[in-house]
Amino acid sequence: MRRFVPRFLTSLTARLVIAFVIVTMISLALIVATLPRLLDGYFAQQSTNDLERRAGVAKLEIAREVTRYQHSGGEASRPILAPTDPLTAADGLRAVLGTPDSGFGFELAQIVQANVTIRIAADPDHPDVIAYELFVPLPDAFAQPGQQREAISSNPNAGVLSFDDEFWTQSGSGAPQRLVTVTLSDPLTYRAQTLETIVGILTVAAVIALAVAIIASVFIADRLTKPIRGLTGAARELSEGHLDTRVTSGSASPEVNELAEAFNAMAERLQRSIEFIRKDRDRSRDFLADVSHELRTPIAALRTFNELMGEEHTMDDATRDEFIEQSRQQIDRLDWLATNLLELSKLESGLVLLDLRPDDLRAVVENAVQQAIPSAERKDVNLKMNVPEEPLRQMHDPQRLGQVLNNLIGNAIKFTPPGGKVEVSLEDTPAGAEIRVVDTGVGIDPQELPMVFDRFYRGGNAHESRAAGSGLGLSIVRQIVEMHNGRVAITSSPGAGTQVSVALPRDVSVSSPAAVHA
Repeated sequence: MRRFVPRFLTSLTARLVIAFVIVTMISLALIVATLPRLLDGYFAQQSTNDLERRAGVAKLEIAREVTRYQHSGGEASRPILAPTDPLTAADGLRAVLGTPDSGFGFELAQIVQANVTIRIAADPDHPDVIAYELFVPLPDAFAQPGQQREAISSNPNAGVLSFDDEFWTQSGSGAPQRLVTVTLSDPLTYRAQTLETIVGILTVAAVIALAVAIIASVFIADRLTKPIRGLTGAARELSEGHLDTRVTSGSASPEVNELAEAFNAMAERLQRSIEFIRKDRDRSRDFLADVSHELRTPIAALRTFNELMGEEHTMDDATRDEFIEQSRQQIDRLDWLATNLLELSKLESGLVLLDLRPDDLRAVVENAVQQAIPSAERKDVNLKMNVPEEPLRQMHDPQRLGQVLNNLIGNAIKFTPPGGKVEVSLEDTPAGAEIRVVDTGVGIDPQELPMVFDRFYRGGNAHESRAAGSGLGLSIVRQIVEMHNGRVAITSSPGAGTQVSVALPRDVSVSSPAAVHA
């Protein structure tokens, strides 16, 4: 079926509009179908009550006429019924009430707008025995525009009268009571026209309400689907590579706002992931290029030595020994380079977990200094240590932090000329602890400071001793310090020495998925 339905009718906006219109149509249909019936019953009751009031008016008019007739004969009351067998209305009363076509009864039918029936019972104890009855039909010609006959009758009790009736054949005796009953039937009313008018008004109102509902539903559906269209457009832009796309909902619906927030959070995480992947790709590419470059030099040297050593007729023993020593140094360099590359690769990939312990930091500093004393003595460098007298306990990985200090102290000794000084200090700070390694060595050019932590960087105009390293030591230092949630900074100037400071926070438990030992 969907193939035969226009696409715009299957959209969420169209479905909402159709749903709103269908609900409105059902509501209006129920109103139009039920309200006239309810009103018809109400108007029928009102017509019955009105007919009872008309019967009361007719009773008063007849009572006035009959009373006038009874007292029009002087002191003695004129009888209502004639002394015949059976009893019947007196001729005078007949003349007063008139005929179905003229007289008082005909005028009364016009006043009450209904057929009038007047009955006089022969005996008050037997009201069903009728001595006289006059039926006056109201001609249809007297109907007003919009009036129609209604098949209802008034309650007979509403038009019951009683009169004293004295017969001249019963002079001196008590006058009997005569019951006169007035009944109205088939009155002319406006009920049908009123219902027809109401139904017409309801129909027009329903059409207008349906039109308003369609316009309002289009507006409401557009407002409801606008945030969803925005999310769709943002998702499309995100799929096309615009990772900075975000959604501003501004909707009054909390569900839509939550959806927009979830989308923005997803986009933010996706952007960070893509950027991390790109950086990791670039880092891997650079890492591979750097490794290839660094391995090329010792391999080329070894190949040259091997070729020269193969030419035995051109090489004496001293030269051979020198080549063998050079080859050994290149092999050591390859081993050192491979070891550091593996270590740096594991640190950057997150394969290394910190073994955090709440130990005394003084022990790490003291062990690193003790290990560096022989190297400092061989180079005639004064190595000093300054640590607090009180234990300085905080979470750290002793082995990795010792690796950091070994690299920093080793670099300081290597780049400090004989007679120079290297000082290692540990201080307690409000944020945690700070370790400083200060030397009086050759220093670093200010233009090279931002690059000293890059892999394989040894300085373009570096001292000969600086160029002899692998260029990985400070990169490893930075990785380990950042795993401790710390920061490493370096300040230096040529000929004035270098200072490297490592700031370690007290709480490092959130820096990595480390195993913490109490």
